[in-house]
Amino acid sequence: MDYVIREIKKEEYVLLNDFLYEAIYIPDGVEPPPKSIINCPELQEYVFEFGKRKDDRALVAEVQGNVVGAIWVRIMNDYGHIDNDTPSLAMSVFQKYRGQGIGTSLLQQLLLMEKSFGYSKISLSVQKNNYAVKMYKKAGFLVVDENSEEYIMTATL
Repeated sequence: MDYVIREIKKEEYVLLNDFLYEAIYIPDGVEPPPKSIINCPELQEYVFEFGKRKDDRALVAEVQGNVVGAIWVRIMNDYGHIDNDTPSLAMSVFQKYRGQGIGTSLLQQLLLMEKSFGYSKISLSVQKNNYAVKMYKKAGFLVVDENSEEYIMTATL
């Protein structure tokens, strides 16, 4: 599949809401939550006024002119927060486009970009059963903390 990874455009920031919803891990056999769940404060932390903080950065994956995936970082008090100097990562790819290397490409390019901005590491939170755990480990993320449901992982840049 042909795709392009590029920086998000300001007018596309609104798309992060859709990708935030897509990033919610839903185990097999579990009913997806209503889309309104992204309005809760702990999830809005990922997207509220995106682009207004100096550490806000995002890349998107585009297929035939359509944005099909997004990855973004900001320093925020989210599930993956480890300190006030480390950006936390969020990402998702629309279901139809998963398993084709798009997520891996988004992740690799974001890590390079954040390194070029002088960051030494990136953090994230991921459900232990999420298939993306393998991708994160392959990209160099290590588990630094965990609870019963999630891993907190970091990658050194």
